[in-house]
Amino acid sequence: MFSIKDLEIEVGGKKIRFETGKIGRQAGGSVVVTQGETTVFCTACSANEPSLQIDFSPLRIDYQEKFSSAGRTLGGFIKREGRPTEKEILTSRLIDRPIRPLFPEGFSYEVQLLSYVWSYDGIHAPDVLAICGASAALMISDIPFKKPIAGVRVGYINGQFIVNPSMPEMEKSRLDLVLAGTENAILMIEGHANFLSEDEMIQAVETGHKAIKEICCSIKEWAVKVGKPKSNKPLFLIPQNTLQTVKEVCLKELEQVLSITAKQERAEAEALVKSKVMQKLCPDGDESKYKISDVKTSFKRVTAEVMRKIIVEKNIRCDGRKSTDIRPIHIESSILPRVHGSALFTRGETQSVAVCTLGGENMGQRYEDLHGEWSSKFYMQYSFPPFSVGEVGRVGAPGRREVGHGKLAERSLKAILPKTEDFPYVIRLESNITESNGSSSMASVCGGCLAMMDAGVPIIAPVSGIAMGLILEGDKVVILSDILGIEDSLGDMDFKVAGNKEGITAFQLDIKIEGITLDIMREALLQAKVGRNEILDIMIKACPLSKKELSAYAPRIEHIQVKQSKIGLIIGPGGKMIRSIVEETGVQVDINDEGIVSLVSNDAAAMEKAKNIILELVAEIEVGKTYTGPVTSVMPFGVFVEVLPGKEGLCHISELDKERVNDIHEYIKAGTVITVKALEINEKGQVRLSRRALL
Repeated sequence: MFSIKDLEIEVGGKKIRFETGKIGRQAGGSVVVTQGETTVFCTACSANEPSLQIDFSPLRIDYQEKFSSAGRTLGGFIKREGRPTEKEILTSRLIDRPIRPLFPEGFSYEVQLLSYVWSYDGIHAPDVLAICGASAALMISDIPFKKPIAGVRVGYINGQFIVNPSMPEMEKSRLDLVLAGTENAILMIEGHANFLSEDEMIQAVETGHKAIKEICCSIKEWAVKVGKPKSNKPLFLIPQNTLQTVKEVCLKELEQVLSITAKQERAEAEALVKSKVMQKLCPDGDESKYKISDVKTSFKRVTAEVMRKIIVEKNIRCDGRKSTDIRPIHIESSILPRVHGSALFTRGETQSVAVCTLGGENMGQRYEDLHGEWSSKFYMQYSFPPFSVGEVGRVGAPGRREVGHGKLAERSLKAILPKTEDFPYVIRLESNITESNGSSSMASVCGGCLAMMDAGVPIIAPVSGIAMGLILEGDKVVILSDILGIEDSLGDMDFKVAGNKEGITAFQLDIKIEGITLDIMREALLQAKVGRNEILDIMIKACPLSKKELSAYAPRIEHIQVKQSKIGLIIGPGGKMIRSIVEETGVQVDINDEGIVSLVSNDAAAMEKAKNIILELVAEIEVGKTYTGPVTSVMPFGVFVEVLPGKEGLCHISELDKERVNDIHEYIKAGTVITVKALEINEKGQVRLSRRALL
């Protein structure tokens, strides 16, 4: 019934199996990718009609992790997967970035790539399998796609670079690098590290690219054998006469416009030139001679050509800088009086207002994934409102770009966090982008670092971030430090690097063309190091050390270590005891499985009260120690006294007084508070008390 065709590749000593022909046969291309017991299903489909009204590649990529793949269901009321999680968004971006540049020019048909994790063994990561699977689905489909890509993960464990390490192995790794590319070039890298050097970074990329070459070559051969014939749908290329006419109309004016240093003035002048071009070639929207979309795209290409030519020939950028220059930097700390820590970081026309908030365990970012339910003690949230670029637009839940930028900045700073035992706070960072002209994610790294220092977080060392660009024209290569928005849009590379003078903590690379060699990447890393350190020196001058004292508005945290056997006493039946402590004192109380009780409050007296209640709950009765407590019951042979909350001992009738007690019920009543001494605790844990010993 099924015509199953499969491919098996060995990567890093582990086999990856690709299979098609059994599942999803009506899709343009469908592939099941398996490694170990992790299985990812990937499909590729394209629309029959072109999308001619948009000037970018109409590509949609979605990755979804089915909780059933790990034998789990979602923990909330709704058990069906819905809005994508942060992990799914980030993985979708990992698939998108290397694939997008490889569609043929003029291919305007919407393409949708879907990837589903159907089985997960907790050992083999599904994200890199999804990259390979999406590529294979495209290659065997009828969708025109230039060449296969592949993705791998590289770890650095005990001085060795390992391709596609297992999830348990990654817990020991100093590096988490995901890279993707073709057999000839790297197109995307993403990851974070514990202060890796530039040379180690290049070695990691070289190691990963060797595996990528093997996968790409195998997929290419497999696609020739089992793939469908490629579609002959027409490509919508810009007519050369349109491009030439636009160039003749606006070339000289653009040369002047792109020399205007201020972004807003330059944008206004550019818009005016574009308006003139549109009016001349398409008066009143007339498309009889030139199509409006072709004229707009041609104008963008001419703009790119002019900008690139000025940079390559004159080494002058739009804002007047040379290729290695960093924009002017302005830093202010403590700009917001009531927050725990804040900083204003301005680099040229890019600006971040960063805020640091400290809190207890309940402020942790809770999330759920295939491994279980977790809470993150450090997280960064990045926002990019439309006013930051002088526009109107959508405001609401963060988009994929905002999620990606926030996670990159978060990973950049994670390596400098103090140990939990030294600083037990949950740390929440915000980066509010208030101006943007390129590299706002790296401004978020710098601003976030300064905000933590202002909040009194004892970081290991300050870090900074920088975005690098590239202009590649023939054999001429110009690497740009601290790129502008226009250089990102019209250039060939966006390479973000964060770290300090010791090494790199995070990186993200997107390349729009093939032809960037490891030598160029090495040069970019070294130039980035110089720029990164220049920015870092300015940051340290503005804020040399973290504040010694926390803000008056920040909560105080104390930890109490109790025996694990006492956890139930503190929590109480159905959480009754811990709730009563919170209600009585107003102190936030959390306890983990190791018996660490966390108390969070701004009120020192309330903190002390809650602490005493907990210490009394978990206290053990000690022989020879004196206790005061109520009589809980009176018996003919003696009385039971509650010496600690929930803990009683027996004071025998002979130990109540120096004199003989004839009628115990006349002598003492239940509820009477007396002071007693612990005489003995027997092997059954029963406590013998004496009041007589204290008289």
